[in-house]
Amino acid sequence: MLSSTDTQFDCYACHGKDEALKPWAYKPRPLGEDDVEIAISHCGICGSDIHTLDSGWGATKYPVVVGHEIVGKIVDKGPRVSGLEIGDRVGVGPQVFACLKSDCKACSSGNDATCPNKVGAYNSKYADGSKSYGGYSKGIRVLSHYAFKIPEVIDSAEAAPILCAGVTVFTPMRRYGVKAGDRVGVVGIGGLGHLALQYAKALGAEVTAISTSTNKKSEAQQLGASHFVNLRDEEDMKKASRSLDYLFITSNASDAPYDQYASLLDTFGKMVLLAAPEDIIKIRPFSLIPRNITLVGSIIGSIEDQKATLEFSAKHNIRPMIEKLPMSKVNEGLKHVRDGKVRYRVVLEN
Repeated sequence: MLSSTDTQFDCYACHGKDEALKPWAYKPRPLGEDDVEIAISHCGICGSDIHTLDSGWGATKYPVVVGHEIVGKIVDKGPRVSGLEIGDRVGVGPQVFACLKSDCKACSSGNDATCPNKVGAYNSKYADGSKSYGGYSKGIRVLSHYAFKIPEVIDSAEAAPILCAGVTVFTPMRRYGVKAGDRVGVVGIGGLGHLALQYAKALGAEVTAISTSTNKKSEAQQLGASHFVNLRDEEDMKKASRSLDYLFITSNASDAPYDQYASLLDTFGKMVLLAAPEDIIKIRPFSLIPRNITLVGSIIGSIEDQKATLEFSAKHNIRPMIEKLPMSKVNEGLKHVRDGKVRYRVVLEN
């Protein structure tokens, strides 16, 4: 039986740039035949949330309810939903809909994250014009294909960041076949980076953590790094020159030194952009051309990527380092993230 059209979700919304989040309520779109309704228990705070709240990536459609690292339990489902039952503990990441049609080039090739008709968890629109609202809320409705069962061994609070930060870093490692013996560097030891170190180590790679200071050196080593490079240390940079096969950029710092990054890659090395700074990336052509370096972007992950990330995380005991706050303290959590004080993800709890 489909949910009542009178349903409202209590949430925390931002009504304008530079404004604090306030309690709000919205009426969700009707539960479709292939949809599930989830009572949210946890939601991580992602850097994307802040970029969106600030209209950093373009004009945000206010009011906006952000949050796309969502965990909760299914409380209702449409009649065509299979493989999921009421009461199942599931997670939702940055995507809540794709057409999944056989004549869609993206969806039919397993690349539904690039579907032209995809809908993001928030600040996005469905074909009927209704807006999507995210996880800083009591509930959410999504296409059932984008509700993923959480392995029993993973705690709900720890599962939340895996649904965005985890899949974002693991997907390109999986896509490009990172394996034992490969030399992998991770720039930025934050929400994404601290998970990237763990995934690369679990894949058997020789891992190098790269940062602009040594403040996180000890933690990076505990998370799987065998080497550490301080970008501001000339001697470190000389020793690390041409030492990597892959470089995963997880820092969204403005005016980042991409020429320096490229100097760390060996012939045919691959530089993968996972974070999206709000400025223009600048790099000299001859930082790439002489050594046949590839510069590539990677967006979240497909349905299968999400499932693979959760399975791999469970099998290899990969977990985020988190700080928990009640959902009612969402503004305090956002400030904590903005101030760079988090180790390494804030997770909100209902």
